[in-house]
Amino acid sequence: MAQPNILIFDSGVGGLSIYQSVRELLPDANYTYLFDNAAFPYGELDDTQLITRVTALVSAVCMQHDIDIVVIACNTASTLVLPQLREQLAIPVVGVVPAIKPAAAQSQYKTIGLLATPATVARPYTKQLIADYAKDCHIVSVGTTALVHMAERKLRGEAVNQEDLTAILAPFAATTDTLVLGCTHFPLLREEIQQVLGESVCLIDSGTAIARRIVSLTATLNISSVTATTSGNHAYATATPIKADALSDYIQSIGLTRVSYSPAFLVRSLHGL
Repeated sequence: MAQPNILIFDSGVGGLSIYQSVRELLPDANYTYLFDNAAFPYGELDDTQLITRVTALVSAVCMQHDIDIVVIACNTASTLVLPQLREQLAIPVVGVVPAIKPAAAQSQYKTIGLLATPATVARPYTKQLIADYAKDCHIVSVGTTALVHMAERKLRGEAVNQEDLTAILAPFAATTDTLVLGCTHFPLLREEIQQVLGESVCLIDSGTAIARRIVSLTATLNISSVTATTSGNHAYATATPIKADALSDYIQSIGLTRVSYSPAFLVRSLHGL
């Protein structure tokens, strides 16, 4: 039976948390993971530049691997690029947004923490989610890029600095019963975050919800065949990162190929941007 080709895209390795959630439910699908580390972190790009880069890169991978479903596994990018991509591509495009709605439904004391990048915290889209689904809740928001870098280093084999992590999470201590991990990097630090905040704080991310959405979409696809050039799992990056071998080893350990850095088809897609 033919399997869908699923593209998961992020600026860094955070989208691997989404990949792992989706793969748990669809273990036989073909996966392509692309991270735009040449422009990492996305929270520091202006909106126009971000939209242009993402649409160019995603379109290039879709052509290369005959992609059936695109997942933009980046909260910062999802709040901006989904309309453009959906207009440009004739396939489903799924975005990731902070899990405010399920957090509000679950929180016993209506005290919710939002841990995300500064760009995601500030986006009108995020504020609207809070207004729509958590207006009866007290929200404590923390925007941080330090935690993004911490997750990146962890996947390269570096130890997590618990003292730094504790300082970042201090605003949530004894004030929230539910914490939204509003960046796909942060579930990669779930164990360390839980250790700091304690088991009484419920951590919520978007991984399971996105995985279920992908499963429902695959049921609607008409996939007649998968060619040898599109089947299998692939990993690409737009630049060679620090400790590339350690990162590639980790990515291989979760079922993807060793990372191909700056392949020609991606370089062409960014030419002139």
